[in-house]
Amino acid sequence: MSDAIRPAQRLWTGDYYNEGSGHADPFDTLREECGVFGVFGHAEAASLSYYGLHALQHRGEESAGLCTTDGADFHYHRGMGLVKEVFDRDKLSSLRGDRSIGHVRYSTSGDSKLTNAQPLIFKYRDGDLAVATNGNIVNAPKIRHELEQSGSIFQTTSDTEVIAHLIARSPKDFVEAAKDALGQLVGGFAFLLLTNDKLIAASDPNGLRPLVMGRLGDAYLFSSETCAFEVVGAETLREIQPGEMLVLDRDGLREERYAEPQRKALCAMEYIYFARPDSDMNGSNLHASRKRMGQVMAQESFVDADVVTGVPDSSISAAIGYAEQTGIPYELGLIKNKYTGRTFIQPSQELREQGVKMKLSAVRRVVEGKRVVMIDDSIVRGTTSRRIVNLLREAGATEVHVRITSPPFKNPCFYGIDTPDRGELIASYKTVEEICREINADSLEFLSPEGLIQAVGGENAKDYKGGLCMACFDNDYPTRTDFDGEEKFGCTC
Repeated sequence: MSDAIRPAQRLWTGDYYNEGSGHADPFDTLREECGVFGVFGHAEAASLSYYGLHALQHRGEESAGLCTTDGADFHYHRGMGLVKEVFDRDKLSSLRGDRSIGHVRYSTSGDSKLTNAQPLIFKYRDGDLAVATNGNIVNAPKIRHELEQSGSIFQTTSDTEVIAHLIARSPKDFVEAAKDALGQLVGGFAFLLLTNDKLIAASDPNGLRPLVMGRLGDAYLFSSETCAFEVVGAETLREIQPGEMLVLDRDGLREERYAEPQRKALCAMEYIYFARPDSDMNGSNLHASRKRMGQVMAQESFVDADVVTGVPDSSISAAIGYAEQTGIPYELGLIKNKYTGRTFIQPSQELREQGVKMKLSAVRRVVEGKRVVMIDDSIVRGTTSRRIVNLLREAGATEVHVRITSPPFKNPCFYGIDTPDRGELIASYKTVEEICREINADSLEFLSPEGLIQAVGGENAKDYKGGLCMACFDNDYPTRTDFDGEEKFGCTC
């Protein structure tokens, strides 16, 4: 930092730009979890992983890391910041080998530091072990306490370290030890485990966190989203099934299972908000699903208006669907400034309020004198919705009708999404009418749970709740969430 720049002038907190990303963001939207990418059997494993992680950048902006192996030695690099900031040509060229696992991270526990950046690397009796995960282990504090009581020493505050200790303490071979370790975990998680001669991919028994397998030539690839396969020219093969564990080594690919599949419950917010619109999940394209959410929303909650606009970027698809269904013109009434970053943190409340206008602008010529339908994906605390409604009013909108393409968000997530305490979720203590007044809208409606399931569709449409976890809406959690009286939510992956 230049001597001419005093600390009070800094436009972010901490030692680097993305530290604590989102914790004080002027937008109170939900925060992404993490993203993983793996390669087995390709000479350019590090480069493929670099591009794959770049495609998954939206899932975590605080840190990035890669670990590769040539079957003998581990080579790895991790750093704080964006993928393009952490890696350069020299660092990538030093990551030799035809196998790799990579990770982009967003922390929600406040422990935003290099020691928690993944993949985590360990030495144990059978050699080297690297671990990368997306999600949250609900019973990690309980397991951690038991391990510490029996002598284990933890180097990080990450949930992910728990599985390494469980594997290291097992007398069984690596594959069987990994099965036993995974079987002790409760929560939503997608794991990539790399040793000197094996790569393991595993999904939790409910399939709460997405993980897909692809193919590029003779190489196998793994990713949190299919959009990363498109970037590197790989073919998507299939999703990793709940409770499944795939083992890749010199003998090829083995499909095994460490737990019986439980109720299918992929996070509904992946469809509503988190995943990129060019990704596919459970046989359904995210853009198409979001368009259907807008169409079903129009059927459930039509309002006469002059223009429809969506809050960038996650609500654009739904806004297009709403406009197509109603015949009301879709317009770009709100524009996002792409160069402020998702994690811009202001040093004062006054600048935090101004930060909304720095990240989002209303197009006066589009909304002035118009009745506007504003489509958004969710309402968390309500502060963001109020600010955006007021932006539209300040630009001359005569009416602002808010339509949310998810049910009211009432409950915290225990499986890897950063959510406030229940008491901070506005829908948990206010009625729809009260929220409408709070955000200064002329009307407010939410998509029904049935409408959401109908819109998502896909291969699991006939399953219980369409194969979705909707606990944040209805308090129906697919796993146990309380261990020794402690409920743990958010993500420390």
